[in-house]
Amino acid sequence: MWTNASVLKGEVEGEFDIYRKVPKDLTQPTYTGAFISILCCVFILFLFLSELTGFIATEIVNELYVDDPDKDSGGKIDVSLNISLPNLHCDLVGLDIQDEMGRHEVGHIDNSMKIPLNQGEGCRFEGDFTVNKVPGNFHVSTHSATAQPQNPDMTHTIHKLAFGEKLQVQKVQGAFNALGGANRLSSNPLASHDYILKIVPTVYEDLSGRQRFSYQYTVANKEYVAYSHTGRIIPAIWFRYDLSPITVKYTERRQPVYRFITTICAIIGGTFTVAGIIDSCIFTASEAWKKIQIGKMS
Repeated sequence: MWTNASVLKGEVEGEFDIYRKVPKDLTQPTYTGAFISILCCVFILFLFLSELTGFIATEIVNELYVDDPDKDSGGKIDVSLNISLPNLHCDLVGLDIQDEMGRHEVGHIDNSMKIPLNQGEGCRFEGDFTVNKVPGNFHVSTHSATAQPQNPDMTHTIHKLAFGEKLQVQKVQGAFNALGGANRLSSNPLASHDYILKIVPTVYEDLSGRQRFSYQYTVANKEYVAYSHTGRIIPAIWFRYDLSPITVKYTERRQPVYRFITTICAIIGGTFTVAGIIDSCIFTASEAWKKIQIGKMS
């Protein structure tokens, strides 16, 4: 009874075992096989480490679509401006805001600061404010001063002009502060400056799904001295903006675990298969050469 069961068990194992074993005494080790095996292990280790690095690293995918991404902002955009006018007194410097919704604010002072430069001869203006999501402009001028100067000097350096939240992501190279570092100190002191901005909404979504809303922008500028029928117009530094309907979205992604495991299995299986074919070809050629040599000797 036990004998029949053992025989049946052996037949079942032989029927379903697709990984049949070759007795060790029927195999033949070779130096070529050992060399190829070492190369296989090194190659597999290299590819494994490469795939592991790619699996751990975060990939950033960008896409374009038409929509207003930040619908909870109330139709507002945060603006941060930092500009130096080395030849204009702080009492004369002011910020004016106007747009197509009828907003017209002269001498905006909320969340703004003026820092004297050059022993009080110049001024550095820093301000955070909001603008509506419609075409408009904001400009640095002397319009809010109680007494207008005869020859205001509008030479300047822009340290920062940014819209929305600040994004500090190394892999995203965008124009979030395109005017940062703009130097107009050698321009005509009596000239006005027009900066034409095209603002592009930008969304950054991290691995946790948290979204941050910022804005990139392109810029074109011109410098001119304006006149009217009453004479020369008081110069100003204008920032005229319009919004693009296209939104840029950056999304952090990481390779799925199943894809990583599939790739590793493919690397190991493919490497050993190719190495086995190469080893078999070398061994077969070697044996054939030995037979030819033996035939010549006999």
